[in-house]
Order: sequence, then C-alpha cells, then structure tokens
Amino acid sequence: MDLIRIILSVIIPPLGVFLQVGFGKHFWLNILLTILGYIPGLVHAVYIVARK
Repeated sequence: MDLIRIILSVIIPPLGVFLQVGFGKHFWLNILLTILGYIPGLVHAVYIVARK
C-alpha cells in the first residue's frame, strides 16, 4: 500500500498525504507547498508517506 501512496504522491502530492493522514495540518501544509511549487509539495508528500 505504501508503494501506491508514493506513486500517488508523485502524481498529485496532496492526495498521497490525504491518504496517509487525512484532513490534518500536514494535508493543508502540503496544499500550500504544492501551490508554491510542485517540488516542495512532492518532497513533503514523500516524506510524510515514507515516515511511517
């Protein structure tokens, strides 16, 4: 399941974070980072998914 989350995080970073933590502070932070730039949102999403 983590592989699917990582793939979704690469395609749509907020979706991967949402599947991992739901509508928490990390989700909204990832939305903000993705709006500011795709790469920061991607790095944050992969970190959140791989952290567990």
